[in-house]
Amino acid sequence: MCRARPYNATSYNAYVLEGSAPALPETKRLYNKLLTVGIKPVFLTGRTEDQRAITVANLRRQGISGWMNLLLKQPGFKGSAVIYKSGERQKLQDAGYVIVGNIGDQWSDILGAPEGARTFKLPDPMYYIG
Repeated sequence: MCRARPYNATSYNAYVLEGSAPALPETKRLYNKLLTVGIKPVFLTGRTEDQRAITVANLRRQGISGWMNLLLKQPGFKGSAVIYKSGERQKLQDAGYVIVGNIGDQWSDILGAPEGARTFKLPDPMYYIG
């Protein structure tokens, strides 16, 4: 049985730089369905701006494209994941977008207003943020 480990920034960043993260088949299927019904997905990640190129390349290698925006943390951001992600969702809402769904594998991905019309917590077998 595989157990998630506490988050370790050093090992996680090394993994990100490999650009080898697989797309979860069910998530990819949902993503493609959202595109077909006219939803414009936004990726909101705790990855940092200096990881944009490898993140985009990894997504495209996994057959994921067509998103509206990819939001990454700016260098030097010191707040919590909840503060960062809820703040970015608020900016989207303030710009007139409707957040119809919010999917994350950590509670910090989906907590904090605005959450969206629906929230979905996915399991993460790799790590957890305590």
